[in-house]
Amino acid sequence: MIQDILPHHFDNSFQRKDVDDNSIAICFCDESILASYDEKERKLRFPLCKEIKEEPYTYLFSIDEISYFLYLDQSEIDGSEKITMKDVRSLDLSDNVDPFICYSSYHLWKWYLDNRYCGRCKGTLIPDEKERAMRCPECGNIIYPRINPAVIVGVINGDRILLTKYRRNFAYNALVAGFCEFGETLEETVAREVKEETGLNVKNIRYYKSQPWGIALDMLAGFYCEVDGNDEITMDENELKYAEWVKREDIILQPKPYSLTNEMMSRFKEGKENE
Repeated sequence: MIQDILPHHFDNSFQRKDVDDNSIAICFCDESILASYDEKERKLRFPLCKEIKEEPYTYLFSIDEISYFLYLDQSEIDGSEKITMKDVRSLDLSDNVDPFICYSSYHLWKWYLDNRYCGRCKGTLIPDEKERAMRCPECGNIIYPRINPAVIVGVINGDRILLTKYRRNFAYNALVAGFCEFGETLEETVAREVKEETGLNVKNIRYYKSQPWGIALDMLAGFYCEVDGNDEITMDENELKYAEWVKREDIILQPKPYSLTNEMMSRFKEGKENE
């Protein structure tokens, strides 16, 4: 999955770091990231901080010994070098490191962009000195990075699994998915989302694995479960354009191995969903 970047080490701890000669500048504009693509190396090249401007930078995270800083001044971005976040999925990249950098930094960029003013008193927010948070100096309100809990659900019916396709924005096979509502557990979210999208009841809900998904500010929790009773699908046509039971050998995986959804489909295809 996208966060699997070993042997590289990701450090997201809150620190106060200064820019050095090797520091990388992460620049977004209209959900595009400033980078160039090296076809030979199959890597993205992000600009160095010293290539753009000295200030202002906000430290994001480190991978190994390299520090990544967010640069918010969009006027400095050269549009001829931009690639969109959507294009990152389609590029032939040598490993998961570059996509993980893009999606993780996007998560924080979106949070900083959306939290400039206090929702309680309308004051101007400032970065907190002790933790990754935005603080209002007027009323003391503290705002932390937004993380949306959501579930991915592999509904099993014997040697078949329920595959779906979203009506918008994503063309490949997927599983039932949805966001948690207030006051409900992850398991209750699983049952509700499956019922809402396909009309099916489920049982034996069991947790598989989680995944950060920065492009949607999500923390995804993957579950497998079995259909309970009637297996006739009643599809929510506003949400989905396809929902069918598919045998293991007929599963077509997503083209990139980044997502929790794809890993769960792959494990079922290989008969490893219970391992």
